[in-house]
Amino acid sequence: MAQWIWYPGDFEVWLGNIFNNRRTERGAMFPPFWKQDSHWVTVEFSTKVCLEKPEKITIAAEGRYNFALDGRLQFGMPKTYDIPAGEHSLNFKVWNQVTPPALYVEGDTIHSGPDGWLATYEDKIWIDENGVAHGSGIYVTPGYWKFHNIDYRPSCFHLEHEERQAVSSETVGNGRLFDFGKETFGRVFPVLLEGSGMIGIYYGESREEALDKEHCETLDLISCNNGIMEYMPDTKAFRYIYVECFNGNGIRYERFDMYYEYAPQSRSGSFRCDDEEVNRIYDVSAYTLDLTTREFFMDGIKRDRWTWSGDAIQSYQMNYYLHFDSDCVKRTIRQLRGKDPVTAHVNTIMDYSFYWFISISDYYLYTADTAFIHEIYPRMQTLMDYCLGRTNDEGMAEGKPDDWIFVDWVDFPMHKRGILCFEQILLCKALEAMALCADICGDHRSQERYMRLADQLLRRIKDIFWDEKRKALLHSIEDGSLNTQITKFPNMMAIIYDFLSPKERIDVLHGVMLNPDVEPITTPYMRYYELEALCIMGKHDYVMEEIKAYWGGMLKEGATSFWEKYVPTEHGTEHLAMYGRPYGKSLCHAWGASPLYLLGKFFLGVRPTKPGYTEFEICPVLGGLKWIEGSVPTPNGDIHVYADNKVINVNVNGKGNGIIYFTSYTTPTCDGGVLEHLHDNHYAVRFEGTAAAAAIRISY
Repeated sequence: MAQWIWYPGDFEVWLGNIFNNRRTERGAMFPPFWKQDSHWVTVEFSTKVCLEKPEKITIAAEGRYNFALDGRLQFGMPKTYDIPAGEHSLNFKVWNQVTPPALYVEGDTIHSGPDGWLATYEDKIWIDENGVAHGSGIYVTPGYWKFHNIDYRPSCFHLEHEERQAVSSETVGNGRLFDFGKETFGRVFPVLLEGSGMIGIYYGESREEALDKEHCETLDLISCNNGIMEYMPDTKAFRYIYVECFNGNGIRYERFDMYYEYAPQSRSGSFRCDDEEVNRIYDVSAYTLDLTTREFFMDGIKRDRWTWSGDAIQSYQMNYYLHFDSDCVKRTIRQLRGKDPVTAHVNTIMDYSFYWFISISDYYLYTADTAFIHEIYPRMQTLMDYCLGRTNDEGMAEGKPDDWIFVDWVDFPMHKRGILCFEQILLCKALEAMALCADICGDHRSQERYMRLADQLLRRIKDIFWDEKRKALLHSIEDGSLNTQITKFPNMMAIIYDFLSPKERIDVLHGVMLNPDVEPITTPYMRYYELEALCIMGKHDYVMEEIKAYWGGMLKEGATSFWEKYVPTEHGTEHLAMYGRPYGKSLCHAWGASPLYLLGKFFLGVRPTKPGYTEFEICPVLGGLKWIEGSVPTPNGDIHVYADNKVINVNVNGKGNGIIYFTSYTTPTCDGGVLEHLHDNHYAVRFEGTAAAAAIRISY
């Protein structure tokens, strides 16, 4: 089957520019404040064929193109061409200034696609003073996705939509307030509109925001003439809309409905337990990720509507436990990276560049997709060259004047100048990701270099920042002096990335992570990592209490999707404010959905131990619950787990070698798999999944 092909990354860069420039604030467009690249405007596609008999091909392109058979240009832009029998080279050059140059070729045996085709934007070719061409260009496997129909061109891509109605409406002042029941995303439209004048549409994630015409974050002011609106509103996030008509007496409408816009997903991940509040938290987390999974993984559907690398890495990990949409992961990684040359950090944020590298090694662990690693590795190299080029003489990352050092939104004094321990830990993990990908790509010299740099950096981190008396990693070096502030940020990352000894981890657990004197974290963004570190340290009961208190607290405040930030001591409309604006906070933010990841990975306990789940472990933990049950999607099929205090049932609908770890104070029995007694009250069951299924029942 033929597919539309393009230069790898070009579709994502082009689509990302459209995506990231849809944000508005009070009717004004609000583009991202980082460098935006463009697609290559001329791309050459080539393939070699060996035909036993002549073959007619059909040709289509996005842009103007030429076709050369065996190096000889053919007349015009042929829509079809008869290729004679024998061995031939087919070359197509496509030019398009507006959308990515793309090609579709279909015959009986000749099909455009990733197999057997190459693409180049004709880099590395130059002309000397005598007019002689040198260089041959770098050819790569072209990009492709799901465009299999000659009439469904890449530039026509759009999300799905369906009509929905408000659940209620009421008259307020001079207008009507429509409530769609929960946070949603799409474009509104009037039903049975008549008359002329102006229509004001004021959007709100809360009732208060929609009714505050002077301060709501998004609105439309649309002229209407004889029932025809000047323009249709663009997609926006809202639960409520307030509609007011003015500058005319003849405007009438029956109601306002919406086109709900969404990316179709197969949701095979699930979680249920005996606690209905936890079930509700899981469901709202899943809905939050659904809303923020669009053309790419975005941060918040109201603000910012952008792709951010720090947000995205968490979305990827949550996605692995809900949808396993690997295409959206790859699209977002490509879009965030953009093109060479590198002139700034990803999103201008130093930590976000490091997260970008780490997200690729994560992706490989869950998918074993070596083809993507080969594709993205050259862009990993150039970005890492940029990052290392900005390190100091000790090989440590230090913020430059044009860098944004983010870490987190904090409610306590915390300097972000100088050499932050947190940033060094991320850089060290990023170097390990580079070494992994270099090994996959056969670049063993670079692999050795990256591992050497990672090992050296880790030793410096421990030598400089570890305080043996306080049993913690300190905050930073500022102006040559050690800032001895202790925060959770570097310490929890050191636990997650296994940069501490077993004793140091226990010291950090009690001295930092569970220490009430250490400043608390108030964003779901960093609570994600905080609770992950605590799960790694076996504090599942504590984590479950925190999930119920923190995410359950948002539910008690009326949340229908999870927020950018939650401070339990705030009340009422205080929860809506951020950035000095009364409604600046995003009430549907991807990083708010982290219970998906925590419950799937650490309570159902499913995680790959070798790439693509060829080997995996299942370690169910009740965490104070009476029973848990759920499914985790993998590339090979779903893994279903049920556990209570007497039984563990596991069903694997796919391939892979699995190990179930559990504890039992009585001698367990097992149906399916091989039971092993590890030590004390710790046991394991080893089993092999087949193409059909593997079913294991453990009683203890």
